[in-house]
Amino acid sequence: MTATDHSFLTKPRQQLLIGDRWVDAVSGLTFESRNPATGELLTTLAEGGEADIDLAVAAARQAFEHGPWARMMPADRQMLLLRIADLLEARTESFALLDTLDMGKPIRFTRGSIPLLTSLLRYFAGMARAIHGDTPQPSIPGMFAATVKEPVGVCGAIIPWNGPLWASVLKIGPVLATSCTLVLKPAEDASLTPLMFAELCLEAGVPPGVINIVTGPGTTAGAALAAHRDVDKLSFTGSDTTGRKIVQAATGNLKRLSLELGGKSPNIVFADADLAAAAPAAAMAAFMSSGQVCSAGTRLYVERPIHDDFVAEVARAGAALRLGDGRSEDSDLGPLVSARQLDRVTGYIDKGLCEGARLISGGARLAAPPFGDGFFLPPTVFADVADDMTIAREEIFGPVLSVMPFDDEEEVLHRANATPFGLGAGLWTSNVGRAHRMGGALRAGSVWVNCYNALDPAVPSGGYKASGWGREYGPNHLDEHLNVKSLWIQT
Repeated sequence: MTATDHSFLTKPRQQLLIGDRWVDAVSGLTFESRNPATGELLTTLAEGGEADIDLAVAAARQAFEHGPWARMMPADRQMLLLRIADLLEARTESFALLDTLDMGKPIRFTRGSIPLLTSLLRYFAGMARAIHGDTPQPSIPGMFAATVKEPVGVCGAIIPWNGPLWASVLKIGPVLATSCTLVLKPAEDASLTPLMFAELCLEAGVPPGVINIVTGPGTTAGAALAAHRDVDKLSFTGSDTTGRKIVQAATGNLKRLSLELGGKSPNIVFADADLAAAAPAAAMAAFMSSGQVCSAGTRLYVERPIHDDFVAEVARAGAALRLGDGRSEDSDLGPLVSARQLDRVTGYIDKGLCEGARLISGGARLAAPPFGDGFFLPPTVFADVADDMTIAREEIFGPVLSVMPFDDEEEVLHRANATPFGLGAGLWTSNVGRAHRMGGALRAGSVWVNCYNALDPAVPSGGYKASGWGREYGPNHLDEHLNVKSLWIQT
């Protein structure tokens, strides 16, 4: 199927969703969306700005305080989320293809992610009827006390380009479960599935103003949403650099923040591990989605006795991954999302070479046929990497893996934790005691033992240190959208 075959892309341009209407930006400005595998123009989108954010926040406030949404019962919200999940499941191929066209990820993986997303929606549907307070027993005679959980109000969400449908579901699901309302600002490089998912939500029966979508640049629309004084809570997924700017912008009304930021995750392989399983898993931990994953295991620590052989195995596993247009069922990896991202990643490769790292595989853009005008970069493996090199310290967000030897548990634990980030960590060993010791001592929000990047709707995910505030998935995710009120009654 080609891009022009997709019905969503037959519109003259994509508009903003504000209240109950699809509208152009107040400024009339637009911007282009192109397929990163081919350079092909997919569509044009409305370039929203501060005025559009004002309108969207006003619509969200109106829906939160008045109209049918303010009166909807938990059972009604549950059924609404279940309808959304059913519709998404029925349109798996359409959403998978649009995500692939927009940001390049192979369709096998965009299609494969939808069962998790529908499971996530159904999890939130169940949680919509499980929101409750407590009845603590005060020590004051004749006094009754109870806690009540109430929706925080109007929420803003700014999402990244590396998983536009995934991020949309992750932001919209808990908003609907808790009776909040939302203004969503997608990434400029991948806005299409958030818009199509909003269409689906309206079809399922989400009332006007509950979900609003404003596409446009982060520097204008995103900044206006982060600073808006009538937004009660903001959720952001993206870089730690932008996260810091959002923290500063949010001080105007001290809005609640949840931040899922960058990572530079260690993946540690001991000599007693199942090496046949660990080598391909270590490659995919770093190269999945062309390395455009915040929790990617891009610092690979390998116990010295197996280091050289393991480096060779990981490089072979990476080289065996098939790069190509994501529409092909044979593609394991697609392109980077944009020319800008390609330039950023190749700049890091140049820094690695200049600072003395040894290039084992990859390292240069693939521009000859069949790659043409696409932003393709093969899996790149560096050895002889020192902990203080740029490629070992900074988040690259591309298919670049730094491999480093270690000698003992204490040493590698210190080195693994010597980073400002703390999103994820991997550990490969057959020693159960070591798994518990290391798992408890690694400073990361998720630690995977003999696996990597496992996710489940019921299990919280989030970061330590500069990798963020708060948690997504699990009951903690709903709590991010709820206020706790204490109710006192003199009996």
